[in-house]
Amino acid sequence: MTETTKRATADAAPHAGCGCAVQDGDAGRKAVGVDPEIKDRNLKRLRRIEGQVRGLHKMVEEDRYCADVLTQISSVHEALRSVGRELMRNHLKHCATSAIRSSEEEAGAMYDELIELIYKHSR
Repeated sequence: MTETTKRATADAAPHAGCGCAVQDGDAGRKAVGVDPEIKDRNLKRLRRIEGQVRGLHKMVEEDRYCADVLTQISSVHEALRSVGRELMRNHLKHCATSAIRSSEEEAGAMYDELIELIYKHSR
């Protein structure tokens, strides 16, 4: 395990066990409550974002005007936020709902996880 992974694992909020998260050995948790259409849309968005980042790289290499580069960086940020909102919606719809309905303990763990996600996502 890398140092970054260790830190991320240590910083993670306690996670609720629900039908949407299953252990996959060394790969960690995997979502199982993902709508295929949403997954496809998110993958398309992420490919578009990859292209935008490559474009940013080219702009910097070509010494493009700073304000133009910063505008494109803002576009990438917003595109990533859009993917994050979609993932959060899916998490609330499937994982959180399942955990909150299951038991007091699972609900408490899910509330903690959601607070942590919202805090991290709002920065």
